Amino acid sequence: MPGLLKPLRRGVWRYLGDADILAAAVVTVLACAASAGLLYVAHAVRVWRIARRAPTTPARAGTLLVFGRRLVNDRPEGDFIARLERARHCALKGRADRVLLLGGPGGGSLSEAEAGQRWLRDGVWPPGVSLALEQASIDSLENLRHARELLRGPDREPLPRVYLVTSRYHLARCAYLARRLGFDAHPLAAEDALPMTRRYLLRLAMEAGYLMWIDTGLRWAALTGNRRVVSRVS
Repeated sequence: MPGLLKPLRRGVWRYLGDADILAAAVVTVLACAASAGLLYVAHAVRVWRIARRAPTTPARAGTLLVFGRRLVNDRPEGDFIARLERARHCALKGRADRVLLLGGPGGGSLSEAEAGQRWLRDGVWPPGVSLALEQASIDSLENLRHARELLRGPDREPLPRVYLVTSRYHLARCAYLARRLGFDAHPLAAEDALPMTRRYLLRLAMEAGYLMWIDTGLRWAALTGNRRVVSRVS
């Protein structure tokens, strides 16, 4: 039974025990129904556009935030490898000042960030580009919150321009959260082009639902003065 419940401790599912988050889910469902589904369609279009239009090379050199993904036998799986490959390509092309690998416990003995670092170190990596790890988070919001603290440092330095390196289906949610947290953030796609497989279209559809839930929930929290929820994404 613990093994079966493990996926529910990660990602958005881990918040289902929070009454405020459940209330946001109810409000989201009601708002979606009241709009005859148009609310979901609007978010689906947003996710699709960002996924399709995202560049694969930074406009100029900056800090790359590479999002991890659940490991398989302590090794990166396909989506994570594509993200790491994109970071390597940008670093070798001189488009990365530094790279921060994001991801905590990966289901085994390594964090996602550490597994990503080992994978990159097994190949070519430019010596002038620093490779740092964020290993305390277990979802995208925590990834970004912890990355923000690492980039600010003890002297609370201004946040640099960052590029969010992740799978195309994941970009819209990451960009939304990053901008809410005060980043000058720009999406950078792992894949060369948007895959049109059944699995990928399902991922896009799920991301639209997540984004609708987050956005509607935060609007509801702001309207009702729920500072605890708003403070999580600010």
